[in-house]
Amino acid sequence: MKYFEDLYVGERFISEAYEMSEERIIAFAEHYDPQVFHLDHEQAKETFFEGLAASGWHTGSVTMRLMAQTLPIATGVIGGGVDLRWLSPTRPGDILHIEVEVIEVTESRSKPDRGTVQIHVETKNQHGETRQTIDTRLLVFKRPQ
Repeated sequence: MKYFEDLYVGERFISEAYEMSEERIIAFAEHYDPQVFHLDHEQAKETFFEGLAASGWHTGSVTMRLMAQTLPIATGVIGGGVDLRWLSPTRPGDILHIEVEVIEVTESRSKPDRGTVQIHVETKNQHGETRQTIDTRLLVFKRPQ
């Protein structure tokens, strides 16, 4: 597990895969984003998406799961704001993974036990198509003395 002082600019992490099945897409939408293009394969063909698409919030939730599993930060993945972009719809059968790059590492001026780490996260499918990007700063603590 890594602490603030162990992370460096340019460091990269790649997650394991996560399959977005039609069943998972519909189940998430039924609970959190009940719109026809997330719920019904046939009706979704007549929408902007031209077929069933996962909710962007579903893709974001899967991304968070993969971040928590992939980023070896000892004190947890604690976000401090996010710039989230959905570039293309996640489809049934997409096998997602994330690629994370450390962009900036900044020590806190007022709290010597921590700092912030800016990361760029790309959520891609099995064809290398980017479905979502996230740029965020994480609060990361230093190794306890």
